[in-house]
Formats: sequence, C-alpha cells, structure tokens
Amino acid sequence: MFALNFNKTAMPIFYGKASLTAFLKALKADNSKVGFVPTMGALHQGHLSLMQKSLSENDSTVVSIFVNPTQFNNPDDLAKYPRTLDVDIKKIENLDPKIIVYAPTVDDIYEGNPTSQSFDFDGLENQMEGKFRPGHFDGVGTVVKRLFEIVGPTNAYFGEKDFQQLQIIKKMVSKNKLNVKVIGCPIFRQTNGLAMSSRNELLTTQEKEKASLIYKILLAAKAKFETNSAIAVTKWVEKSFEKNADFKLEYFEITDEAMLLPVIRKNKNKKYRAFIVVFVNNVRLIDTISLN
Repeated sequence: MFALNFNKTAMPIFYGKASLTAFLKALKADNSKVGFVPTMGALHQGHLSLMQKSLSENDSTVVSIFVNPTQFNNPDDLAKYPRTLDVDIKKIENLDPKIIVYAPTVDDIYEGNPTSQSFDFDGLENQMEGKFRPGHFDGVGTVVKRLFEIVGPTNAYFGEKDFQQLQIIKKMVSKNKLNVKVIGCPIFRQTNGLAMSSRNELLTTQEKEKASLIYKILLAAKAKFETNSAIAVTKWVEKSFEKNADFKLEYFEITDEAMLLPVIRKNKNKKYRAFIVVFVNNVRLIDTISLN
C-alpha cells in the first residue's frame, strides 16, 4: 500500500513492503546508493541528524517508523511508548520531502507471527541491557534483519546512544553476511547535555533539567577514569546517585568497546566506554560516553 498524498504531502510514504520494494527496485536499477535510518518514531533532532548524514552520503534515503513489539519485555513500556506518526512525517518532510518513509503495520513486518528469531551475538547480548531486558536483543536483531531484507540499503545509520545495540547490529550483519554497511553516529544532546531520546517526551520540563545530571556525572567519570580504576569510578558514580532521591540508578558499567566486557584491569591498547541507565520518575534513560 502506497500513499502519495498523506497529509497533503508529495513525499513517498509506504505502509506495505511489497510496494516499497517495487519502488526501491526502480531506484536501485542504476546502482544508486540507498541510505536507511530505522526508527521507532517520536522523532527528535538526533534522528534528524542521522537522516542528514544519510542524505549527504547516499542518492536516496529511506526512514522507517515502526514501534517493534518484540524488543519490549515490559508490556507497559510498549503501551506507553510515544506514537506520533503525523508529526514525524511532517518533520521528515521539512527536512527533505524526497525522503522515502516506510511506516508498516506489525502484520506487514511479522506476517501474523510477531515473535523473535534467536540469535548468537558472541556474548554481546548477555551484557548490560541483556541482563536487565531478557530477549530484547533477539527482538532488535529480528526487526533490523527484516528491515534490511526489505529495504536492501547500502548504508544504515544508528545513534551511538544505544552503543550496545549498535555493536550487536554490526555482529548480526557480519554473521548473516548481509551486504550493508552499519554506520554509528555521535549522540545528539540537548543544550543541558541530556541525550536526545524519544522517552524524553515522557518527562516534564523540570525533570529534563534535572536529568542533565546524568551527562555531568558521565563527564566526571571520564575524568576520574584517567587516574582511577574502573571499580573506584563505578563506586563513585553509585554513591553520587544514592545522594539524589530524584534518580534511581539501574546500572553503571565500564567495559571495553569490542566485546562489552567489564573492565578488570586497564589496557592502554583497548578502547573503553561507560554505560549508564537511570530512572527519572519511572522513565528509563540510557546514556554512554567514550573514555579514551
């Protein structure tokens, strides 16, 4: 199904994969490069920055808007996830009306069987988010693999805020020998440092301002990591949040970037990264920072 005049826009918008793939087949006939930005909607400036990068590096750009049920292990989280399709389409059109939008139904993606495929991500899936959200990365791997098969992009763009997800998608592409280049893009932050996220819309203005503490603590942790052990830095972060009743720290971990394993002893030849998840009034916020 294809709508050319949704909300009086001339943007190509598709709700079914059959019409999208037919449209893209014609575009790819001349070996043109297709960029792809998969999203769950509730678009913000971070998403738009991914689209801008895709526009600058490809002949055409596809953006998907799909709240994927198989990556939510908490039904309440899925139910309250913001859905703003009309507003999202207007934002994309304002950026570039030539962007191709794919807004499928659950049935279009899963063909009546919304269940996850099982993946082996070489242990990446067992760290951090994998511990706290069982089955989450099987859901992510399933939907991204299906979207890649439908769109057939040259390049796909993901934000580094979900760095573990980025590494897992790269692993999935490698193991399944998919012909797509996965490109990680810097975190887009609000002026107070809070990482842009669709979940931020669930916060009040006051809560968003308070949540700037998350990035301030990450910056301080980065500075401390230069001269302190990972264990010492972790204890300092945990104590910092214990002092503040507005926050509930779910986890803070320092790992290597390649396998996401917790740091026991620093190695000057490895890249390290800090990961944090904090609840602000029951809204789960994720952030990360490179440490070297």
